[in-house]
Amino acid sequence: MSEAADTILIASDDSGDAEIVRKLLSNDFPHVLTSTVEDKAVEHFDKHRPSVLVLAFKRLEHAQRFSLGLYRMSRTIQGHPHRTVILCNKDDVKTVADLCLKRYFDDYILFWPMNYDAPRLTMSVHLALRALNEHKEAGPSVAEFAAQARQLAELEALLEKQMAQGGRHIEAASQAMATARQNVGEALDGFSKRLTGPEFKDVVEVKNVEGMAREINRLKQEEIQRHLGAASVAAQPLKQWNDKLQQECAPMLATARVLNEMAESVKPVVLVVDDDEFQHKLLGKILGGGSYQLLFAASGAEAMTTLRTTRPDLVLMDVMMPDIDGLEMTTRLKAIPHLAKVPIMMISGKSESNVVVGCLKAGAVDFAVKPFDLESLKAKVARWSRPKGGPKPATPAT
Repeated sequence: MSEAADTILIASDDSGDAEIVRKLLSNDFPHVLTSTVEDKAVEHFDKHRPSVLVLAFKRLEHAQRFSLGLYRMSRTIQGHPHRTVILCNKDDVKTVADLCLKRYFDDYILFWPMNYDAPRLTMSVHLALRALNEHKEAGPSVAEFAAQARQLAELEALLEKQMAQGGRHIEAASQAMATARQNVGEALDGFSKRLTGPEFKDVVEVKNVEGMAREINRLKQEEIQRHLGAASVAAQPLKQWNDKLQQECAPMLATARVLNEMAESVKPVVLVVDDDEFQHKLLGKILGGGSYQLLFAASGAEAMTTLRTTRPDLVLMDVMMPDIDGLEMTTRLKAIPHLAKVPIMMISGKSESNVVVGCLKAGAVDFAVKPFDLESLKAKVARWSRPKGGPKPATPAT
């Protein structure tokens, strides 16, 4: 995608500052817009859907408030790939750098009170667009490939089961045919003896016993046994086909096993969204040990920031949070196409039926009550982080 087609939106609480930044960028980027009216911020973002959002606020708390409000109110920001660059002063550099490391923002520039490195702003936007376009063109992640590869283990087992079952059916059919040939022959021999005996003397008169025996024997050999033999021979290609299928599938099944082993080495990514730092530490201890790659977010806005660049295998979502509650977050995630299939398990200290049912109706696949039952929680996380055949929601109690 060409950078010339990308929109840059400059957000500020000072129209003069916004205009300064716009002029610095306009020589390199043809679509640079400004948004300086707080009440119009969400409307401007949703309308223009910028590829890069530049926060040109002189005070860090104003930039944070703007960003948080945008994530709370915008219905498009979560599903719209973009990068955020924040301009800061020298007193806030360390704090802003930490916020970038936590993925609240993507990049920062020391800009106030005077920009000594004007090209730095343009370069930062170029790099943001480059990273964004590379992300768009990157295709499925390793975790997504691993999730699909894990399904091959089931395919391998299914193929082996069906081929073995097919072989048994073919063998049973062959044995049944051989038994039928023997039984029919014995039945005809018995019928021949009874036909010439006293049992049928009032039904049929056999004047030439030896001739009758020869005719029945001929019928058995040339007609009945011949047809049964032909049917038995016709079943042989099925057995050969089944054997050949197993031989030809063996290398591919071996590859499937290797892929599955490789997939198992990829740790599922679990995102924990909870405003309680203690819960982060607790879940880190419960789920630690190397089985999962754990990510933590202390708010809905922070979670959305993380989800811009990461697609987890499972989200553990607290129901009650200070900015966006878990139900609203779940509803929003389910409306974003590339995140809609990510399973979300709710965690809460409330276990009332209406809370659980509400979570499941919002799109959650499961529910865990605090304080956690350790074994139950581990089992649920293992189940949903490596789903078999796609997530199926739990059934709410009635």
